[in-house]
Amino acid sequence: MLIDGGEAGEAANVADYLNAHNVQRLDYVVGTHPHSDHMGCMSSIIERFDIGQVIIPHLADKDVPTTRYFEKFLDACDKKGLRIHEAVLGETLSIGESSAEIIAPCSKSYSGLNNYSIGIMLTHGRNRFLFTGDAEASAEREMVQSGKLKSVRVYKAGHHGSDTSSSDEFLEVIQPEYAVISCGKDNKYGHPHNSTIKKLQKYTKEIYRTDECGDIVFESDGVSLSVRTERVKK
Repeated sequence: MLIDGGEAGEAANVADYLNAHNVQRLDYVVGTHPHSDHMGCMSSIIERFDIGQVIIPHLADKDVPTTRYFEKFLDACDKKGLRIHEAVLGETLSIGESSAEIIAPCSKSYSGLNNYSIGIMLTHGRNRFLFTGDAEASAEREMVQSGKLKSVRVYKAGHHGSDTSSSDEFLEVIQPEYAVISCGKDNKYGHPHNSTIKKLQKYTKEIYRTDECGDIVFESDGVSLSVRTERVKK
């Protein structure tokens, strides 16, 4: 399963990484929400690999993008004969010995694209991983109210560590042992925000950031976890 992939210019990096790990087929390609920093490279990945299913959130008509990268994504799916699957709340996907439950979005329409983000709870034995795209506090509240959230070992922090996500009530439920923040070095948004780091530190000191660590890889055997990084964690 590939969840998001970055801007269009990252396609070669993503493809090289997958090839280096002998990945020839992606059973699932998940675009959490249609922003270019999450789905910009999807068309290239779909063109280069054998794809099982493409999953994106249901979008209200007013929110369907007309951007070039999204049109290319739709064209790539069409050329491969891939029918786009809209995320279904509560659906469970099988990935080898793991399962991935779709826990968001919980509503049909939002005021911004971030809150459409597909939320995925990945379970491998005793280890749980949580991915929430750019879901903000209102969408996190829906996840809490749904009762589908559980404590997790690894949390990929929402919205690149922005203060619009990782709300107190949300973290109190998931209580992560590890947090991973995907953000560009010296990005113009100031991600991750200091307030988010402080909230995460209430639960864990194991906070990994791509701007500092580069690639961050977790390996699970269903019981224990190991983590390695491209650069030494600060």
